Amino acid sequence: MLTRIWRSSKWELILIVFGTSLISTAIAAVGTIYAEAVLPPGEWRSAAAAAFVLVNIAIGYWAAQRNQRRIDALHFAIKQAVSGNLAVRIPEEGARSFAPVYRDFNEMAAKLEERLQLLQRMGEEQVMREAASNEAAVLEERKRLARDLHDTVSQQLFAIHVSASSLPKLLEINRERAAEVMRQLIQMSTSAQRQMRGLIAQLRPLELEGRSLREALEKWFPDYCRQNGLQGELRWDIDSPLSDAKEHQLFLIIQEAMANIVKHAAAQRVLLHATETERQYAITLQDDGAGFRADQVKAGSYGLTTMRERAQKLGGDTEIISKTGAGTRIRVTIPKYGSEERDTDERDG
Repeated sequence: MLTRIWRSSKWELILIVFGTSLISTAIAAVGTIYAEAVLPPGEWRSAAAAAFVLVNIAIGYWAAQRNQRRIDALHFAIKQAVSGNLAVRIPEEGARSFAPVYRDFNEMAAKLEERLQLLQRMGEEQVMREAASNEAAVLEERKRLARDLHDTVSQQLFAIHVSASSLPKLLEINRERAAEVMRQLIQMSTSAQRQMRGLIAQLRPLELEGRSLREALEKWFPDYCRQNGLQGELRWDIDSPLSDAKEHQLFLIIQEAMANIVKHAAAQRVLLHATETERQYAITLQDDGAGFRADQVKAGSYGLTTMRERAQKLGGDTEIISKTGAGTRIRVTIPKYGSEERDTDERDG
């Protein structure tokens, strides 16, 4: 019974207030006896009242600090869980009235971690099944390339054709205007050529089989940047082994993100940074392009939908942060679990 009362937050607060009153009264009584002996009659009452108030303030501050530490521990654990660290647990020892809350949080985090791990494994199996279905993959790739050709190169070629058709007559009427059209034709043809090189580069099969994602990117990334007039920098800070499914999905996400940078960003530099923490892998692409405002982009634009769906298959997420004139940062996070290295070893064996 006493244990149940002590573990109840309202009874704990009542007991603290009651105990504080007893201690304050006792100290005030002792202080009064002492003050009557050494202080003038008019001052000992003020001293006793001051002692009573100070004792209440001190104990109240101690109680508030203790509760605040418990709330801070819960808040920190929630933030860790939100950031993807579902392995976080809150010690229940000494928590008293907060122990049931801590216990529920720990059970919830454990169940979520177990379910997400299961979902990731199922997602990896699905990715590998999809990768094995070459005919369907080729068909989907052809559809995507057809859309890209229609949305970019095809429209630019039509614009070039229209401008070039009007150029002979314009030369007879207004040579200055004709020169301006000629400059526009050069710019449009250069852009179309760059985008066509990017599409051709995507058609080249990049075999991940037999090489790691890092080895594949060290070959593909600088070539792609050079073909599209970008200054690229690759930083690789991942030491843990990646499963085939993760490497496959991450490469496709990077490829999609780079294609969008070339088409939309008008960037000069791009940084590709691969990192890991104890609980997740992260791929960050940062460019110095034009950027955009979120309210100016249609839902599903900028390749976000495709990239996010690929990451979600492995229990991860994709975030795009951009500001007009300040470039764009694309960050992909994939959770990792203790079984990652074991699974890779089994695959290699």
